[in-house]
Amino acid sequence: MTKFLSRRQMFSRTARAAGVLGLGLPLVEGAAQAQAAGAAKSKLKVVIAGAHPGDPEAGCGGIAVRYSDLGHDVANIYLTRGEAGVRGKSHAEAAAIRTAEAERACEILKARLVFAGQMDGATEINAGRYRDFSKILEAEAPDIVFTHWPLDSHRDHRVIPLLVYDVWLASGKRFPLYYFEVGSGAETSHFWPTHYVDITATEARKRAACYAHASQNPDEFYGEYHDAMNRFRGLECGRKFAEAFIRHVQSPDESLPLAL
Repeated sequence: MTKFLSRRQMFSRTARAAGVLGLGLPLVEGAAQAQAAGAAKSKLKVVIAGAHPGDPEAGCGGIAVRYSDLGHDVANIYLTRGEAGVRGKSHAEAAAIRTAEAERACEILKARLVFAGQMDGATEINAGRYRDFSKILEAEAPDIVFTHWPLDSHRDHRVIPLLVYDVWLASGKRFPLYYFEVGSGAETSHFWPTHYVDITATEARKRAACYAHASQNPDEFYGEYHDAMNRFRGLECGRKFAEAFIRHVQSPDESLPLAL
């Protein structure tokens, strides 16, 4: 008990100083050291739930690569196929284009694709949608889930975290739940990170995965917004590039289950 309390106090002090850094938390290097010492490490099932193709990549592309490179199973759940997201194209044409882009992006990240079957720009929250999404997420049996922060200017970005949250509550809060940001300032707002993950070594693949979404003008959404965001979060935690997350306070883990 004493050990646990001192660990919590350490996190608390770090959080007050600059948010809880991925540095010094049990995230990636710590896991590698444990494996090198012969400790058994099971394969994690990591789920990143986003509203549209490109959202999981933009918010979590760096950490997705870190997980997949360690041999963990990473699944990107897309609530929609981006049906309304290509100017001058019908919903069917846009969905085909953006599905192909998501496939290329996931190849870069070494992640699986899962589509949740809702319509871009017309996502819904009702009893049936809760039920349908619950089946999808429960089938993944996740060990950790990342999803959008619900305070976001895009309606679809606000829908997916509520669907995830409902499954999390029904599970008895079994898995750690983390929220990611996209286009903070322009889209995500009031985002005060509890954790930072160094993505300096994986930013190039995150960038490539985002640029796989050629129909979405990546020079703008990544080059102008997410590149600046990655650099700013890096400045906050003393690294070149970083991703930031908010851990739900009632999640079962004190920290992300890999170590930075």
